[in-house]
Amino acid sequence: MSTAKRQLEDLNVIVSGQGGDGSLTVINILADVLRGYGLRVYTERDVLSRIKGGITAATLRAYNGERLCIGSDIDLLVAFDVLAVKKHAYRLNERSVVIYDNSGGGLPEGHGVPAGTRVIGVPLSRHAVRTFRRDIYKNSISFAVIGRLLGLADADMRTSFEKRFGRRGAQALKYNLDALTIGCQLADEVGLSVGAGMYDIVGKETRPHMLITGNEAVAFGFLVGGGRFFAGYPITPSTDIMEWLVKWMPKFGGVVRQAEDELSAVNMAIGAALTGTRTMIATCGPGLSLMQEGIGQLGMAEIPLIVVDAQRGGPSTGLPTKPEQSDVNLMVYGGHGDFPRVVLAPGTPEECFHLAVDAGNLAEKYQCPVFMALDQGLSQNLATVDPFDLEKVVVDRGKRLDEQGLAQAESYKRYAFADDGVSAFAAPGTPGGMSLVTGNEHDEWGLVSTDPVNRVKMMDKRQRKLESMKPDLPRAVNHGVETADIGFIGVGMTYGVILEAIDLLAEQGVYAQYHQPRTLFPMLDETPTFTRRCKRTYVVEYSATAQLGKLIVAQGGEASNIHNILKYDGTPMRAEEIVRRVLGDLGVKEVEVA
Repeated sequence: MSTAKRQLEDLNVIVSGQGGDGSLTVINILADVLRGYGLRVYTERDVLSRIKGGITAATLRAYNGERLCIGSDIDLLVAFDVLAVKKHAYRLNERSVVIYDNSGGGLPEGHGVPAGTRVIGVPLSRHAVRTFRRDIYKNSISFAVIGRLLGLADADMRTSFEKRFGRRGAQALKYNLDALTIGCQLADEVGLSVGAGMYDIVGKETRPHMLITGNEAVAFGFLVGGGRFFAGYPITPSTDIMEWLVKWMPKFGGVVRQAEDELSAVNMAIGAALTGTRTMIATCGPGLSLMQEGIGQLGMAEIPLIVVDAQRGGPSTGLPTKPEQSDVNLMVYGGHGDFPRVVLAPGTPEECFHLAVDAGNLAEKYQCPVFMALDQGLSQNLATVDPFDLEKVVVDRGKRLDEQGLAQAESYKRYAFADDGVSAFAAPGTPGGMSLVTGNEHDEWGLVSTDPVNRVKMMDKRQRKLESMKPDLPRAVNHGVETADIGFIGVGMTYGVILEAIDLLAEQGVYAQYHQPRTLFPMLDETPTFTRRCKRTYVVEYSATAQLGKLIVAQGGEASNIHNILKYDGTPMRAEEIVRRVLGDLGVKEVEVA
C-alpha cells in the first residue's frame, strides 16, 4: 500500500457499531469540521427502529464540489463493534482503512476485509470505561484517531468539541475534551502522530454556508413563508420538522401543537387553516393513511393545508427508519371522491426550503391540500447548502376579502362559482363574512345541497383549479446533455445518485440527461414529453411497483421508452448500481477509468 498522501478531494467514511454507540455523533462532528476546511459534505444514516442495540451506521461524504449521495467505495471504516466490520467489508478496497475497537481482541475469521486494506486496532472501549466508567466516551476517543488519520489539526478537533459539547455544560465538555486527549495519545501509539495522516488537507476558499437536513429546510421555509400553525404527531422520519418548529416558531408568534394522534393533528390543522392561518402538518405513510378522512374534508370545504409526507418503507409499520418512495399513489389518488390537490417533490434541501414557500402559496391561492413528497433520505440526511436568499421569498395569500372588501361586495358567497375555480375567502369573524363550512356537498353559500345541477357545477368548479394553477406550479429542472438519447427521471433522494451516475457514464463514453420533476401532480406536459424525447428513459425510484413510472405513463408518458430502476430493500441506491444497469442494457463493457 502506498504511503503517499492524497489531497482530500472526495472522502467517504462509515462509522458503525451497536445502536447507542454514538456513530451519528461522530459523523456530525466530522461533517462540521470538514465543511470548515471548505469541503461540501453529505451524511447518511442506517439506524434501526429501537433505542439501543443492533448494528447501525452513519456515513459521510466530503467532496470538493457537490455530491448529494454517498460514493460506492468507502475510504475509511470506523467500527465500534467487530460485527460492523463484517457488515461493511464488501464496500472496502485495497486503498481503504479500517479503524476498529480491539478492546475485546482482534478481528475474527471471516471478517471479509480485502487484502491490502490497512487495519488499525485501537482499544477505544477499554480506555473509555477505565477513565470515565462509561463506554459511550469511546466515540469521542475515536474522533481523535479519525482526525489524525485524515490529517485534521488537533486544534480544529478541539474547537469542534467545544462547539458541540459546550452547550451541554462544563462537566460534559471537560469529559469529552479529556476523551479527545486520550484519543490523541492512542493515535500516537498506533503511528498516527501529528502530520502522519493519509490526506493532505489544503485550505480552500470558504463561503458562508449551512449544514441542514431536508426536514429542517422545510420547517424553515414554512416559517419564512408565513406559516404560523403546525400540528403533528411524532413519527419517523418526519418528527424533526416539529422539533425544529417547536424551537423557532413561537419566537415569531406561531403555535405548534403535538396531538395525541394523526387524526387529531389533521383536524387541529383544519381548524387553524379555517381561521386564515397558514398551516402545515407533517407525517409519513401510516400517519397519512389515518388522515385520509380529514384530507377529504380539505377537498370538499376547499381548505388550504400543507401536508408533508416523509416517506418510509411500508406497508403498515414497514421499515420505519429506511427509505422508500411508495406513497406516491396515496398522495396523488388518496381519499374518497374527486377533488384537486397538488403534489410537489423537492430533491435537495434548497428545494425543500423554496418549495415549502411555494406549497403555502399554492395551498392558499387555490384553496386545496398541497403535499410535499419527501423521503427518509432527503428528510434526515445532512447536506451543505448555500444560505437561503430570504429576499426572494414572496408570500401570496390568494383571493382574500377583508372587512372593506366585504362591505363593497353585494353579498358574500364563500363558494361562489368562478372561472378559475377559486372563490374569494373571508376569515371567520370578519364582519359580513359569515359562511357555513361542511363536509357535505353545498351550494355557493355553503348550505347543504343534493341538487344534481349544483353538484355538477360545484365539482367542475373545484376541478378547474387544476388547470388554473399550472402556470404557478414549480417546473422541472434538467441536467446533463440535452441531446443525449439516455434519460433519467427521479425525485427526492435519487437526485444526487442520478447526477453522479451521469458523470460515471460519461467516463465510459455514454452520455445522458436527467429530468427532475418538481411537481408530480397535476403533472406538467414537460415530463411526459421528456419520455418521448429520449430513446431510453430510466425512471429511478424506491418502489416495488414503479409508482412514479406508472404515474408518468398515466399522464401521457411513452410507456415503450420507459425502463424502471427500482429499489425497495431499505438501502440507499449507489451510482455504481445505476451505471451497471445502463451499460448492461446497452451491451457496453465497463472499462477501468484512471
